[in-house]
Amino acid sequence: MIVPRTTRADILAKLRAKIDARQPLMIASAGSGLVAKLLEQAGVDCVNTFSGARLRANGMGTMSMMWPILDSNKQTLDYTEQDILPAMSGDAFVCACLNANDPLRDMRNVLRRCLENGIPSVSNIGPSISYVDKDSNFFKVLTSCGITLHHEIEMLALAKRMGLFTVGLAFDMDDSLAMIEHARPDLFCFHAGTTKGGLRGYDSGETIEQTAARTEEAYGRIREIAPDTILVAHGAALENPVDAQFMLDNTSGHGFWTGSSTERLPIERAVLSTAQEFTALEFHD
Repeated sequence: MIVPRTTRADILAKLRAKIDARQPLMIASAGSGLVAKLLEQAGVDCVNTFSGARLRANGMGTMSMMWPILDSNKQTLDYTEQDILPAMSGDAFVCACLNANDPLRDMRNVLRRCLENGIPSVSNIGPSISYVDKDSNFFKVLTSCGITLHHEIEMLALAKRMGLFTVGLAFDMDDSLAMIEHARPDLFCFHAGTTKGGLRGYDSGETIEQTAARTEEAYGRIREIAPDTILVAHGAALENPVDAQFMLDNTSGHGFWTGSSTERLPIERAVLSTAQEFTALEFHD
């Protein structure tokens, strides 16, 4: 099997053409080759891979990737190369979410591996320190150990210089602006919080109106620094297509990023419902 290849220039040209045509961009996470294949057939622009998506496919929550028992970069690179890339035709590009704070790897070598194996794009959320509340003791301990947003910014900046299409992501305004100013990612996603719904979702109580307002505020501040940045929304109350349409109608971004919404949640519903139909069957005398 020969994995299709693409370049940063080709990705940018394709995304810019869609933006100029007023067509929403869509990134979607995949934890398995089957999901990646289906997402590509549905017309997504980017299939996103990270250890959290693989763990979701195994019935765990996304945040289980935060525990130190997991070699996140190994998980992401192995399943991206073995499961995701061979399943795809090349209509969508693949973005691998990496752990830039990996204490056992030179991230330059990880980025080289991505390029050599046909992964044209990387992001910083595999996982990111931005997941952790800044007022928590956990955040203070992590940063004192050298696990910082700076390493994520540094990795994205290097990836861009090496010719990879870069996707930045952050959870709050300070991290978002720092990433935009110092890494200048090609595309930026404002992560509004863990997606609600399903067996493993977390509902903070935020409405889609509130998610849209926070996201648009971030977009406005980002454009003051880098007006040409491609912007997409993700998380919190953005759970289904109706929510995504609300975000398109009420923010000035270029599209959206789905994770659980197009993977965990529909799989839970479809498999559970179909299996229950089978388990409800009876013998007839």
